[in-house]
Amino acid sequence: MDAREWLGLKPTHNPMRWYLPVVPGISAGGAFLFGGCGLGAAIEAMEGSTGRPVIWATAQYLSFARPPDVMDIDVTIASHGRYTTQARAVGHVGDTEILTVNAALGSRPFPERGQWVARPEVPTPGECERREPRRVVAESIMMRLDQRWALRDGRNGRTAVWTRMPDLLGVSASSLAVLGDYVPLGLGELVEAEITSNSLDNTLRVANVVDTEWVLVDIRIDLINHGFGHGTVYLWAEDGTLMATASQSAIIRLWKGD
Repeated sequence: MDAREWLGLKPTHNPMRWYLPVVPGISAGGAFLFGGCGLGAAIEAMEGSTGRPVIWATAQYLSFARPPDVMDIDVTIASHGRYTTQARAVGHVGDTEILTVNAALGSRPFPERGQWVARPEVPTPGECERREPRRVVAESIMMRLDQRWALRDGRNGRTAVWTRMPDLLGVSASSLAVLGDYVPLGLGELVEAEITSNSLDNTLRVANVVDTEWVLVDIRIDLINHGFGHGTVYLWAEDGTLMATASQSAIIRLWKGD
């Protein structure tokens, strides 16, 4: 299946409106829509409405959508040029706004290209220990991901997990948006206390999407202060191609139990 089917995003008769049934398979352990799935659905909607690939997209998370909610996604084209479209998507359940996503979409002919950062040296997925969720949830997005610990370097604020989505036929910007929502994992690896955290935002910058079974989710935490954490995720293909980066800020709370 492609990312649209994996997320469950549906079109309507209006090319600028889409809808997303919120089910456990795209929800976090707390039984609310996983932020990366919300951003991924908005990207799919904007790409579908404009016919152009996303360059960058930034989501502001405002409220929670919970199963069995249905989130409507309305796309607005703010500016449409020869090569670039500026657009936004608003996801809402009834009158409650869940997320707002601003994005640029398009591509331009240009002869030069390059990559000036390198993927960290880590073992292959087959050599890495499987990552099991800290808290077992019968139905959540974690049941649809295969993850392996590749790097756990608390001294330098680095965590990396090889991740694949077995049901997905190919990598896309929207599937990378799902995997980019992992700064909270890096935060949990760094602090001594048992915590929970949820994203305030997520900005995805798409560079070069290539065919790969596994994606290295390379999480780099910058700082934690005043109850918030900030970090960046590098999304690497198995061949070392940097496909995208994602940056986030998250609220950190002490875990109070189930």
